[in-house]
Amino acid sequence: MRRRKRWTTIERDLRAAKGPLLAGVDEVGRGPIAGPVFACAVIMPGETRAIAGVDDSKRLTHDQRVRLAVIIRERAIAFAIGAASVHEIDRINIYQASALAMQRALRRLKVTPDHVVIDGRAMRTLPIPHTAVVHGDVRCFSIACASILAKVTRDLLMTRLARRYPHYIWDHNAGYTTREHVAGLTSYGITPHHRKSFCRISDLILEIEQQTALEDLEQRALDDVGTPDEDDLDYDMIADDTHVGELGHRLEERL
Repeated sequence: MRRRKRWTTIERDLRAAKGPLLAGVDEVGRGPIAGPVFACAVIMPGETRAIAGVDDSKRLTHDQRVRLAVIIRERAIAFAIGAASVHEIDRINIYQASALAMQRALRRLKVTPDHVVIDGRAMRTLPIPHTAVVHGDVRCFSIACASILAKVTRDLLMTRLARRYPHYIWDHNAGYTTREHVAGLTSYGITPHHRKSFCRISDLILEIEQQTALEDLEQRALDDVGTPDEDDLDYDMIADDTHVGELGHRLEERL
């Protein structure tokens, strides 16, 4: 019995049609109620074998993502991180902020790609020619690599923010809605890093109560994001869009 190939031919076909430098782009952090949204753009060499173990970042553990991120960075032709702040998310909505984070990641690439492939559906607000692939993070290798780098970077940030704001357990939930996170909101209120447009506490409490039956599944999906070393970044600055670009660059250097 022949073994099914792990990845589709989408990227190979795009390289043949558009050129060899294909940038895979993915974002993480659309769903959380706290923290910026991050995006990564990565150009992987098309002529080499895919890295074993690479998958949609949500299917991997924290340790697997960190290990694979090191290999991806070593083998990538180029990669860059972009982010959009909590202030921008509240001001222009999460969809527009996600597109903004992608644009920033693509602009920071040191190599200009011939074409761009993104996860999901085409984005009218992304002013760059691109091909959208539904479930791209499990169908396209470069998108999966981008999802891993973006996830590792955002988790690193949320773990460091958890030291400043321990009541919300961001080192375990990365800013997503969990029972402990909502309990922190109820007792201590919102922080500068909460998305005010997302934080209707009464609705969140009701949502948590309705999800009791899914609690075990939720805990499996939200593994700990790890504890990094201390550094000198002022994390209270990053809720504002005037500093979020510097944030992506400096966290990228520490990966």
